[in-house]
Amino acid sequence: MLSYTIYPNENTTKWVTFVHGAGGSSSIWYRQVRTFQNDFNVLLIDLRGHGNSQMPIKQQVKQKYTFEVVSNDILEVLDHLKIEKSHFIGISLGTILIRDMAERNPERIQSMVMGGAILKMNVRSKFLIGFGNAFKSVVPYIFLYKLFAFVIMPRKNHKESRSLFVNEAKKLYQKEFKRWFKLTTELTPLLKLFRMKDVKIPTLYIMGEQDHLFLPAIREVISKHLSAQLHVIKNCGHVVNVEQPREFNDKVLSFLKLHGEQA
Repeated sequence: MLSYTIYPNENTTKWVTFVHGAGGSSSIWYRQVRTFQNDFNVLLIDLRGHGNSQMPIKQQVKQKYTFEVVSNDILEVLDHLKIEKSHFIGISLGTILIRDMAERNPERIQSMVMGGAILKMNVRSKFLIGFGNAFKSVVPYIFLYKLFAFVIMPRKNHKESRSLFVNEAKKLYQKEFKRWFKLTTELTPLLKLFRMKDVKIPTLYIMGEQDHLFLPAIREVISKHLSAQLHVIKNCGHVVNVEQPREFNDKVLSFLKLHGEQA
């Protein structure tokens, strides 16, 4: 089972589950825990191979990573903790996992908050993935990760986010990075489905104004999904919860309280 951390609130039965992105860990939510714990039980999860969720070597060799497999890891934790339904907050790749769960198990998700959401790969991001696939077996993964981090978060005010993710990514193994990278082969059809289909779960996309790779697609989709809304944070890049935590926390809490009644 994945490693997880709980911050309980004895005054409520409501849960918020945080899902980090590729190369990160649950530590990226350090500016959210105290604020959200005031109103919710908080669950932080380390995805497989990340943070404290190091998989046994035999299991690593045998099992192929798919979005369904990785999403089921999260559901396994919820089942173990007997959490029937939760709000979900994700960043970057974490938003894809949450949206995948919404497709397969919508009854477990009360609302979705998608920070730095990925719904479409543009020309530049497709080139990055192609470059990574071509060289992932010969170039140290941390070099590739630093390159990706710089292209996604290029500005001076993105430096903290870049450093945080690169430092967490250093804890991965080369083979683990390659397993996760293979997931990119599933992205195009999966993201197309997500853009076309509104799952009718209350959804907040919260994006940085400077998230040049991914914000345009969110703007395009938002008019077609009646259950979704968009909030754009000025002077902010991809990792909105780290760069602008106060505005992120305030906006997300308001959204969760609006959709706080248990179904």
